[in-house]
Amino acid sequence: MTDPKPPSADAEGPPWRRAALRTGPFVAAAVVTVLLAGAAVAGADDEEAHGFAQGEQFRLLAPADPGGGWDQTAREMQSALRDQVGRVEVYNVGGAGGTIGLNQYAQLPADPTELMVTGLIMVGAIETSGSAVTMDDVTPLVRLTTDYEIIVVPNDSPVQDTGDLVDLMREDVGAVSIAGGSAGGVEQILAGLVAQDIGADPAEVNYIAHAGGGEALATVLSGRATAAISGVSEILPQIEAGRLRPIAVSSTERLPALPDVPTLMEEGVDVELSNWRGVVAPAGITDEEERRLEELLMTMAESPGWQEALQRRGWEDAALAGPEFESFIASERDRTAEVLEQIGLT
Repeated sequence: MTDPKPPSADAEGPPWRRAALRTGPFVAAAVVTVLLAGAAVAGADDEEAHGFAQGEQFRLLAPADPGGGWDQTAREMQSALRDQVGRVEVYNVGGAGGTIGLNQYAQLPADPTELMVTGLIMVGAIETSGSAVTMDDVTPLVRLTTDYEIIVVPNDSPVQDTGDLVDLMREDVGAVSIAGGSAGGVEQILAGLVAQDIGADPAEVNYIAHAGGGEALATVLSGRATAAISGVSEILPQIEAGRLRPIAVSSTERLPALPDVPTLMEEGVDVELSNWRGVVAPAGITDEEERRLEELLMTMAESPGWQEALQRRGWEDAALAGPEFESFIASERDRTAEVLEQIGLT
C-alpha cells in the first residue's frame, strides 16, 4: 500500500481522501478506518462467494504446445483470474490432440487448484486414438468460448476463393493437401465435411496433421500444402500481416474481425462448424469444491478483463456450467463420433 499523499496534493487524490483531509486528522483517521474496514469486508465477501483465498496458487494445464487456442485460453484465464485468486501457473503438455496432457492430468490427485483447458479437439482425438483415458476421467466445470474455423491459402496462391478450392477437390480430392491441427480434431472434421458436401470422398482427403497451429502454418507457407484450416484467433495475426489469404469461415454469419471473408454457406458449401473450449478439474473432487470452482470461473467469465479478451481474440462468449455443461459434453461426444465415422476417421 502506498503512503498517503500530503494535503498539498489532495486535489489529485480520490474523493474520499480529499473529504477526509478537509475534516481534520482525527475525523480523517476515522473515515479511512471505516473505508478500510469496508474494503476488508468486501474482500471477505468475494472470498466467501467462491471459497478460494486471494493469493492461493492455481495450476492450469494447456494440453497443447504454446501459441495454440488452448494455450491462448489458458493465458487469458491466468490474467483474468489474477484479481480473484492471485497466482495462476500455466504449463503446457502438447501432443495427440490433447490426449497426452489428458493422460498425465488424470493421474493427478483430487486437487481443486489443478485445472485443465479442454475442448472439441480433445473429444475428437479421444475417439480417433482410442484413448483409454476419456472425459469420464475428469470433472467438467464450464464451457467458456466458441471459436470458428477459417480456411486460408498462401498470399500468392492461384486459389482465389472457395470455388477454386472446391473445383480442385472435385477433380482429385487426394491431390489437394490441407494442413491443420491434430488428427481427428476440428480442422480435419471440417475438411471432411466440406469434401462430403461437395460430393467427394471424405476418407480420401489429403489432410496433413500437426501437433500445433504453428507447424501447420509453416507447412502451408512453405507451399507444402494447398490450404490450411485453423481457428480464427490463432491465424488472424498471419492474415493481418499479409502472409495468408482467407477464403472462407465456418460460421453461419460473417465475423466482425473479418467482415470481408465470406462464410462457406455463402460460397455454396452447406457446412457450419465451431470449436468450443472449456475447463475441467480432476476426478474425485467434492461436490462443494466443484460448485466453488464453477462459481469462480463463471465470475471470471463476466469480468471486464475476460470480456476484453473475447473481443480481442474474436472468441464467442459461450459460458455454460454445471449439469448443462456435462450434458453438452455428452452430446458432443455422440455428435463427434457420428461425424468421424461418416468421414471415415474411425
